[in-house]
Amino acid sequence: MQFTHEHNELKRNLKRFIDNEINPFVDEWEEAEIFPAKELFRKMGQQGFLGVSKPAEYGGLALDYSYSVAMAETLGHIKCGGVPMAIGVQTDMATPALARFGSDALRAEFLAPAIQGEMVACVGVSEPGAGSDVASIRTTARKDGDDYVINGSKMWITNSLQADWICLLANTSDGGRYSNKSLIVVPLKTRGISVAKKIKKIGMNSSDTGLLYFDEVRVPQRYRIGEEGQGFIYQMLQFQEERMWGAANATQAMFNCIDMTIEYARERKVFDMPLIDNQWVHFKLAELKTEVESLRALVYRACELYIGGQDVTELASMAKLKAGRLARTVPDACLQFWGGMGYTWENPVSRFYRDGRLTSIGGGADEIMLGIISKYMGILPGKKKSAQ
Repeated sequence: MQFTHEHNELKRNLKRFIDNEINPFVDEWEEAEIFPAKELFRKMGQQGFLGVSKPAEYGGLALDYSYSVAMAETLGHIKCGGVPMAIGVQTDMATPALARFGSDALRAEFLAPAIQGEMVACVGVSEPGAGSDVASIRTTARKDGDDYVINGSKMWITNSLQADWICLLANTSDGGRYSNKSLIVVPLKTRGISVAKKIKKIGMNSSDTGLLYFDEVRVPQRYRIGEEGQGFIYQMLQFQEERMWGAANATQAMFNCIDMTIEYARERKVFDMPLIDNQWVHFKLAELKTEVESLRALVYRACELYIGGQDVTELASMAKLKAGRLARTVPDACLQFWGGMGYTWENPVSRFYRDGRLTSIGGGADEIMLGIISKYMGILPGKKKSAQ
């Protein structure tokens, strides 16, 4: 996959936006443990950043997914993990299924405002008792006349304290666990929805994360995305974009982590010589950069095949797995070279050390990625090898 002039212009414009509208306020938002999503998303929507690969008839730029990867990479320049994650939820986690399978009326009502930044979206899959095991969710949506009546709860929901609607996965029948689920757009001001609490985390501090309860919440059946009973499949397809987005976003953040460490190691004197002059240090940093560059190549290959219409579940899972592992090893190794300064709260490497840990958990834990890869390899017990 090669970036064109148009890709680079998108990256340049977004980087300028980040430098002017996001990074000057990151420390303030981290301290407050929330950022002004409605205000920021409105500005991003005006610049066309929230719908680069979405249909033009709903305000998107109708570009292929390589532009979403370019955007995800560039968002890695944000000096925290919480804000880019929240943006990614809006662009690549809560809206892909709606854009692909939603009715025209549903897309006009919810997708278009999300692209414009006039509505904030979130995605509701995880529950207190079901995270990576998506098929085990217990939230139900029973039919009553022309409506669904929803009961249950959703946990670890990014953007939920500020969101206008949620892309909710719920059980809509008593059938098999892979064929009884549907995705439903649920406005979060609907009667019966309550935010139980804001979850305090060890990282991603500027991103609001909530626990939501649904008690006899009534929404029209026309708010269902696509066909009833296809929600599990739609969500698995949505995960492909989420996982590629997460891996692409992590690469730039890790490159920045390495670059900041190089600069500090040039300035830091140990035994009367710059730390960077120690062979172990510069060899280790070279090794880390090689690993991150390999991840980026994997993401680009997955993206290219995805644009070509191929199933990239295996490659996206590999990229997600590798990104999570590197998001732990890269900042850990870099932090060591900062010495005591690396152990301070304000240090940018220590922030990435905290924020990046989520990559191996959110959007499917490492163990789920390994299971998917094993299935495609034909070595998961009881599973046949999938076609390549």
